[in-house]
Amino acid sequence: MNELTDDNRLFEIIRTELTSSVIGDIMDKMGYTHQFLSPRLQPLRDDMIVAGRAMTVLEADCFEELSNGANPVLSKPFGLMLEALDDLKENEVYVCSGASPNYALWGELMSTRALKLGAVGAVVDGFSRDTKGILELDFPTFSYGRYAQDQAPRGKVIDYRVPIEMNGVRIHPGDIIMGDMDGVCVVPQSIEKEVIEGALEKARGEKIVQKAIEDGMSAVEAFEKYGIM
Repeated sequence: MNELTDDNRLFEIIRTELTSSVIGDIMDKMGYTHQFLSPRLQPLRDDMIVAGRAMTVLEADCFEELSNGANPVLSKPFGLMLEALDDLKENEVYVCSGASPNYALWGELMSTRALKLGAVGAVVDGFSRDTKGILELDFPTFSYGRYAQDQAPRGKVIDYRVPIEMNGVRIHPGDIIMGDMDGVCVVPQSIEKEVIEGALEKARGEKIVQKAIEDGMSAVEAFEKYGIM
């Protein structure tokens, strides 16, 4: 599908026609069976959907009193967090992992800057804060929940646009991130075309199956006829 080669159209289609469930089903069939992040990651509001390309961010725990050591990055208040934030591009998702999930990795001012740059969401392996402000901005944010404790004296960004792991899932810069109220999954760039095309076919087929079941067809009959359930 030519429309899947343009990212603006691609992510519009994903947000309006697909779900994390159907995308995950297709990856399962292709043998990619460990592409969902932790179920602890939840949207700040149930109707939030994130669909974009990963801008990966590597965070590490630190101790403020040890910040004047051999690594100059650790002498900066947030490490490279501000640089990473400013490097966000259109249709990208700020995806941060590497630190202990016991402080906030995302907040309102970060959301404001991300929106200004055309970014489409944040997925962080930890908490988010400034919830009221993020909700007012309507910026799709997926985290372990709401917790005001700041990252500043506890964690610092040590690199970005590098491969990271979150909950055992490897994430490369540019991979597709899709999240909704049922979960967040990672679609590797190398298989994205096949995955999205398969997911669209399944999603559209499910509507046919749903109509057949509503009209009285049994689950067994529906699966035998359409191969979808």
